[in-house]
Amino acid sequence: MSKKSYIHPAAIIESGAKLGSNVTVEAYAVIKGTVTLKDNVVIKSHAYIDGNTTIGEGTVIWPSASIGTKTQDLKFRGEKTYVEIGKNCEIREFCTINSSCEEGSIVKIGDNCLIMAYCHVAHNCEIGNRVIMANNASLAGHVIVEDFAVIGGMTPIHQFSRVGKYAMVGGLSRITHDIPPYTIGAGIPYKVGGLNLVGLKRHDFPLEVRKALTQAFRLVYRSGLHIEDALKKIEEEVPSNPHVDHWINFCRTSRRGLIGFQGVVVEPQEDFAEFEELLEEV
Repeated sequence: MSKKSYIHPAAIIESGAKLGSNVTVEAYAVIKGTVTLKDNVVIKSHAYIDGNTTIGEGTVIWPSASIGTKTQDLKFRGEKTYVEIGKNCEIREFCTINSSCEEGSIVKIGDNCLIMAYCHVAHNCEIGNRVIMANNASLAGHVIVEDFAVIGGMTPIHQFSRVGKYAMVGGLSRITHDIPPYTIGAGIPYKVGGLNLVGLKRHDFPLEVRKALTQAFRLVYRSGLHIEDALKKIEEEVPSNPHVDHWINFCRTSRRGLIGFQGVVVEPQEDFAEFEELLEEV
């Protein structure tokens, strides 16, 4: 433990825990002996860090968060599993990030993520970089959330589902299938509103890329074509770029199916008319 670190006398740090330099552990936090805290990590009061957990440089764990505890999956039989949290994340109050299930498996959270209060991340989940989960959003097991996705508050996501990069999922939604990248939507049943154009512009997506993604979106969600026919048409007609390629690959590799193709509403609704107008202005 570095001399630069600040460890409150009332904190409990078990023998075997590995702490980097300039680490802060506040009063009544518990750090189990299998935990690794990288440089500049801050553990706030009453946080509980357990299991084979590594917390990346500069990450802050806020009061009463519970990280690395045993999975809630009833199949767990004591296998050695892991939690890895990246750099410069904010894990807010009362978050629960469980350990994984199956020998050697990992629950992984990328860099610069904001996981707000009372969120839950279950076993075998993988969260990319710069993801935001608003209060009480919950991921069931084996969920994948790609880079820059935003998940609104009080939104549960079904096991094995995926949320694509730069997607924005509205609060109080129920996600039962894959959310394609670059899209925006919300509701129960979930309504796919269009592309997340505001988000794409904020991340400096060029106009030609936004136009290409608009074509790809319309062919999948507005053309009435079978999904595979729509994807083939995208490959033939839409100018290729890495984002269009990702759209095609995401749609083609969906295990649970894209939301909107299992009886979920996808047609433009009155409250999503603004998104259709934005598509015209892209």
